[in-house]
Amino acid sequence: MSAPNKPIRKVRCAVYTRKSSEEGLEMEFNSLDAQRESCEAYIASQRAEGWVPVPNRYDDGGFSGGNLERPALKRLLNDIEAGLVDVVVVYKIDRLSRSLMDFSKLVEAFDRNDVTFVSVTQSFNTTTSMGRLTLNILLSFAQFEREVIGERIRDKFAASRRKGMWMGGVPPLGYDVVARKLVVNEAEADLVRHIFRRFLQVGSATLLIKELNAAGHRTKSWVTQDGKERQGVPFTKNFLYKMLGNRVYLGEAVHKGESHAGEHAAIIDLTTWERIEAVKADNAPMKRAAAARATTPAPLKGLVICAHCGRAMTPSHTRKKGRLYRYYTCMKAITAGHESCPVRSVAAGEIETAVIGQVRALLRAPEIRARAERMAPHVAATDLHAALDRFDEVWDELFPAEQARILHLMVEQVAISTDGADLRLRAEGLSSVVADITALQNARSAA
Repeated sequence: MSAPNKPIRKVRCAVYTRKSSEEGLEMEFNSLDAQRESCEAYIASQRAEGWVPVPNRYDDGGFSGGNLERPALKRLLNDIEAGLVDVVVVYKIDRLSRSLMDFSKLVEAFDRNDVTFVSVTQSFNTTTSMGRLTLNILLSFAQFEREVIGERIRDKFAASRRKGMWMGGVPPLGYDVVARKLVVNEAEADLVRHIFRRFLQVGSATLLIKELNAAGHRTKSWVTQDGKERQGVPFTKNFLYKMLGNRVYLGEAVHKGESHAGEHAAIIDLTTWERIEAVKADNAPMKRAAAARATTPAPLKGLVICAHCGRAMTPSHTRKKGRLYRYYTCMKAITAGHESCPVRSVAAGEIETAVIGQVRALLRAPEIRARAERMAPHVAATDLHAALDRFDEVWDELFPAEQARILHLMVEQVAISTDGADLRLRAEGLSSVVADITALQNARSAA
């Protein structure tokens, strides 16, 4: 008596298709349909092996194969992780990915879920070592092709810039993009000329920003190629200095630091431009201030934030009658003017003294010392308490960099508001502080 036929296991096959550009997708039968038709025919040829297509469609039209940020691919991976797919079928390997690194990630996901990968025009099986070798070779050529295409695009972009053509991006204030060319927007061009002229008169970016924002002026409002509106925002120092250094206003196109005659009309004349550059060069105090900040102690740098704006407060200083005054200033106040932030700045010496006082009080608290014993079990309790008792004595002997390091171990954040400061301490840094104090004391004893 013959044995009954063994039932064929159903193999669920997901077809994935991709097309880099959106051109032709509106056609009744497009490239994605052609890929799907070939893949479904291949699945039908394997019906005797139990292969059946899954009902879900995974089509990415208008997405590059250079990355994995594709909606249909993400849905496919989610279904694979959910155990809904056994085989992934594509027309060619590069439809799934053109990046060797990205494809290795996909193969790992396939292997993790016992999913096989099949290309209908390139016969191989990813479950064998030879199949993997073939796959890597083919994918290497696909990545090579992608890199060559990228080089061609970059070369074409550079050649176009040398001809003075506009190659896209955010249009500068003063211009509109019409038929892929920059065209002067007369109303905005008047504002641009006013900004250049006023900068020559006041010589201060901070004062000019305050004046522009008070008058209700905003940066460029424009519409993207896909119809999305981008509204202008209040002026900042960063935007203003970029604007004053943008050679597009001279009628030039710049590529990698080289200027070329542009196809668009100039808004600013060369004489005004050179005067602006001279004023900016005379503002060397800005550079000197940056250098001075690098040498001026600021132990709370990176710890202080503005509670009102949520922005970092950066060290700053000024000199009056030969005396140095240090501050921590809100970044919003620096970029958008002091009127934009009610906190603005705080005297560095006052907040540093308050924080150090809090740290000293913390190290004397019994509950903190008990926690220190738990965090540093390798240190005898008597030695630990002795080290913490010596903190005040040792602190004044530390170099500024050492003091800053200890503060960063002990303090998580200092939030400054108009009502005062909120100090958040980092008790887990106690063991490191104890080790530092002990090491310094041992070094003094040895000396």
